[in-house]
Amino acid sequence: MQSIQSLLEVCNHASKEANESIKDLVGKKEAYKSVYMGADGTRTRLIDDRAEKAIFEVLKSYGNCRILSEEYGEYIPDIKPEITFVIDPLDGTYNAAHGIPFYSTSIAVGNADLSSIYFGYVKNLCTGDIYHAYKGGGAYLNGEPINTSNIKLLRNFSVSLYGYHNNVEDTLELSRKVRRVRILGSVALELCYVACGKLDAFVDIRNSLRLIDVAAGKLILEETNGKVTNGKGTELHLQDSVVNRLSMIASNGHAHRDILNFVGRKDESK
Repeated sequence: MQSIQSLLEVCNHASKEANESIKDLVGKKEAYKSVYMGADGTRTRLIDDRAEKAIFEVLKSYGNCRILSEEYGEYIPDIKPEITFVIDPLDGTYNAAHGIPFYSTSIAVGNADLSSIYFGYVKNLCTGDIYHAYKGGGAYLNGEPINTSNIKLLRNFSVSLYGYHNNVEDTLELSRKVRRVRILGSVALELCYVACGKLDAFVDIRNSLRLIDVAAGKLILEETNGKVTNGKGTELHLQDSVVNRLSMIASNGHAHRDILNFVGRKDESK
């Protein structure tokens, strides 16, 4: 298993290259131009394509690795891979393309078949803040240990709540029970905000999240006192695929059951 330092170094290098590759596109109309259909079935924007290509160049040079990404899909080296990188080169595409300063690079690392994910890394490309976690070793923000908030009552919670379009009714009751709701547009960062106590919970019951969206943030949150489940309240298993969709309830560990009680939708993810 690779050392924390070596993984931090490659992730820092990759995220730096991604940021450099897109800086002339941030806030520009052309950034949101659709260039092709990504492997996950969604449109790939020009700014996404730039960021992914930059990260691929770094990770391919790291060694014998497999890469899973939103746009490209799956990259497998000529020889049997030793590790897998799960990457979202630009989490918060709309924000970046429209000059809204809240977007990130997300990288998770696991063994070749992803039966275990043991390293998570999320960099806020607007502030430079770096969140990381190593399985069993805690979670960190800019090298300092972090933990979730200690807020226990749901009525005092600040929640990132995704339930618009067809899911409004399913989240309406929950939105009435919490203190405040935020929808910030970068899932990886929002999970990290729960991990460090800036938010108290993250809820997305649209069944639209993918492995690449949550792999790094999930580990970072779990390495604090946080709790992560699917929409039914059972353990969330991440499948080795960029296509499969899931729902997620993530919290500081307090009032998690209360949140589940107020989410009306039956979770479709497994």
